[in-house]
Amino acid sequence: MTPSPFIPSHVLRQLLLAAPSAPMRPAHLAAASGLVQIGAWLYVVADDELQLGMFPLAADEPGTLLRMFEGELPDAPKARKKAKPDLESLILLPPDPDWPHGALLALPSGSRPNRDRGALLTLGVHGAPNGAARAIDLSAFFALLRARIPALNIEGAAIVGAELVLFQRGNKAAATSACLRFDYAAFAIGLASGTVSAMAPVRIDSLDLGAIDGIPLAFSDACALPEGRVVFCAVAEDTDDPYLDGAFRGAAIGILDASGSLASLRRIDAPAKIEGIAACRVDDSIELLLVTDADDAAAAGLLLQARFV
Repeated sequence: MTPSPFIPSHVLRQLLLAAPSAPMRPAHLAAASGLVQIGAWLYVVADDELQLGMFPLAADEPGTLLRMFEGELPDAPKARKKAKPDLESLILLPPDPDWPHGALLALPSGSRPNRDRGALLTLGVHGAPNGAARAIDLSAFFALLRARIPALNIEGAAIVGAELVLFQRGNKAAATSACLRFDYAAFAIGLASGTVSAMAPVRIDSLDLGAIDGIPLAFSDACALPEGRVVFCAVAEDTDDPYLDGAFRGAAIGILDASGSLASLRRIDAPAKIEGIAACRVDDSIELLLVTDADDAAAAGLLLQARFV
């Protein structure tokens, strides 16, 4: 499907922080990669940090950081890229006996054996974080997926009905993106124990999202909508490797219908790679909040707003 007329977007704010994550780091989130809105707050995960960003939606005040993992990452770009947990997705989990008021789950890409730790942060009665984050061991889960999926690179996740859907991002060498569907109840049992076992997908849907200037569009995040539909963002990045970044050629927003088929796809005038999406239905349109990654630690990520009609 070829993306048709551009969706306009506008910048709401830069993802500035009240204090940096470490003394030598800039006071902003640069590589924003996942987004969840809970009431008046936005939670943003960045793929090169050990903390979760928390930003007020209605004000342009700097955000604060919530620690997800202990330790520190190297400051040098190549060393940091090699060591980072590569958290690419952020999901709001529904209430469960182990998190009765819901929880936030940050998931890694699984693209390397050291990118297999998630983090779970339980929420309190009013939706605010409650207590310290817990590390989730996903090593067996991702090892099975790496054995089955060439160039594994999970960039988005959503709970759709009874399924956890993971969004595999393609690249120039493996252009097809895919939705990997799992039994969420079985996955949640692993989350509660702190270790998710190897689990085969219930179904894998391969999807061709088209291309921009010959560079394939590929999933970068997704968000569940009512009635089993999903809204997703996709980017065209000039790289043939799930580890290496490439030049940004453009982005698009799309809808998957309840069967998992591609229902619509439109370009968006994003100034950088859109890596996180949150959405809600308002009348006949879908209101979108989006965060970006400029692939430059010195450049603050952006919070964008757009409307998909």
